[in-house]
Amino acid sequence: MKTRSEKLKRLVAVQRHLEQMAESELAEIARQRTTLAETIDVVVDAMGSGHPMHRMFSGHYASQLGRLVQKDQMLLGIQEVHESRMLKERAKGDRLEESMKDARLEEEREAADNSILDLIDQHVSAGPPASRKVDGR
Repeated sequence: MKTRSEKLKRLVAVQRHLEQMAESELAEIARQRTTLAETIDVVVDAMGSGHPMHRMFSGHYASQLGRLVQKDQMLLGIQEVHESRMLKERAKGDRLEESMKDARLEEEREAADNSILDLIDQHVSAGPPASRKVDGR
């Protein structure tokens, strides 16, 4: 039979795994936004270029820039959701870990109390000490 602290320890491990998954998803969104920002910089540079080839595609660049900015805004929203989720998962894990520590302390106190009660029971059941007088004088 597993103790409460052992069950909570398993829950803490699961919760920490969920937290790591949320962190990983957040890191992926941040990576996507970084890549997107680099792409936006390239498009902006192309729009500002004096090269005749780029001037021909300026309308295309403008519409592409609009789509990229819109995608960045969408990713920003997703990133905020993932940040919130990660913080919630971390808070849950912290609460479970505190509960686990409290349960472990309670179990240790109970074990100590039981050992003291066992010592008292052994002392009481041993009976009164034998008299030092053997011949009854």
